[in-house]
Amino acid sequence: MLKFLFMIIFLMPLCFEKKMFWLVQMTMFIMFFIFMNLTMNIMNYCNLGYMLGCDLISFGLILLSIWICSLMIMASEKLYKYEFYIKFFMMNIIFLMIMLYMTFCSMNLFMFYLFFEGSLIPTLLLIIGWGYQPERMQAGMYLLFYTLFVSLPLLMGIFYMFNEMNWMMMYFLKFYDYDFYLLYLSMIMAFLVKMPMYFIHLWLPKAHVEAPISGSMILAGIMLKLGGYGMFRILIFLQKINFKFNNLWIIISLMGGVYISLKCLCQIDIKSLIAYSSVAHMSMVIGGIMTMNYWGYMGSYILMIGHGLCSSGMFCLANINYERFKTRSLFMKKGMMNFMPSMSLWWFLLSSSTMAAPPSLNLMGEISLINSLISWSWLTMIMLMMISFFSAAYSLYLYSYTQHGKYNLGMYSFYMGVSREFLMLILHWLPLNLLVLKIDYFMIWF
Repeated sequence: MLKFLFMIIFLMPLCFEKKMFWLVQMTMFIMFFIFMNLTMNIMNYCNLGYMLGCDLISFGLILLSIWICSLMIMASEKLYKYEFYIKFFMMNIIFLMIMLYMTFCSMNLFMFYLFFEGSLIPTLLLIIGWGYQPERMQAGMYLLFYTLFVSLPLLMGIFYMFNEMNWMMMYFLKFYDYDFYLLYLSMIMAFLVKMPMYFIHLWLPKAHVEAPISGSMILAGIMLKLGGYGMFRILIFLQKINFKFNNLWIIISLMGGVYISLKCLCQIDIKSLIAYSSVAHMSMVIGGIMTMNYWGYMGSYILMIGHGLCSSGMFCLANINYERFKTRSLFMKKGMMNFMPSMSLWWFLLSSSTMAAPPSLNLMGEISLINSLISWSWLTMIMLMMISFFSAAYSLYLYSYTQHGKYNLGMYSFYMGVSREFLMLILHWLPLNLLVLKIDYFMIWF
């Protein structure tokens, strides 16, 4: 695993050379394909060292991180064109990639915490440095304080465990089972805020709306997945107490998912709508993890990968429109089909993936999650039906509102989609729909 870390670190000097923008991106793609061809042992950790290792959960999420980071560079071509602090921007993305890579590979719980919180810094710099409106400072503060407020108890919990067990290797956590309320709450709250769960989700729409396209992509694609990954790792030794609390989390998540889905139908800002839809999707993921059964874990993992690609692609589309119109309001963006008919196809494909249409990974994930939650209690069926229905409703609302209708007569200048944008959307959509053919990799990892 260290060889890939060094490969990312040695990308840093390239950032400071002239005309290296696309070379860095191509190197990331090459790294993705080298990493993808690692020989993975399905049942156990592979490439295992004292500090770094990789099992199937880490493997999928590291691949997603590298993929999204390389697509972030492709989406930020405008910064390159205007040379807007481009070297610092590239450096920031590579630093972020190191943080994410180390978070997913760390075998040591304290190292995991360090990089889990460290990934916040480059994201904050992206929002504050390259965001659009003056409100980005407030959004950055929301992100920082929501996350840091619950991260100190997590650190205390990790120290307590080290005091009890005298080691911090994740692989050995399965030999323990703590029934301790304070430890449970301090460990799990940091991940619930990161997901984010309903009630503690307010930082997410703010951060998304004010972030530049690269910030939105990394927030939707990877940052929300850190919470799910942390819960996969932590709940191993908190199983007994989790069975006492899980009904509370599942009820809050599913009820929150329904409320947020309704809230999506009230949005008039495209980015805000997509951000709220992320909270609705993640509520199902929290529910699946908290049921503590095989289908739930599996479905959560699949939906996390699927949502990372799908939501990131939707933000790319919103940004493509924003670069033309200089507004994110749905009222100003009607009748897009008249101007960009080929882009309309991509709006349709990605909107349909958001509402879990076949053959996307989202469908596979939602089927597994529905199985797991209904086996936990048949009453969850009501909320799941509503979440699925409203998910289709707000996807169609977004698609039909932007693509159909009479276009805005105030527009005086416009240009069609360019090949870079279509390639970027294809690279989001293809893995999202072709990974279903290799679904056995997602299904047999326990």
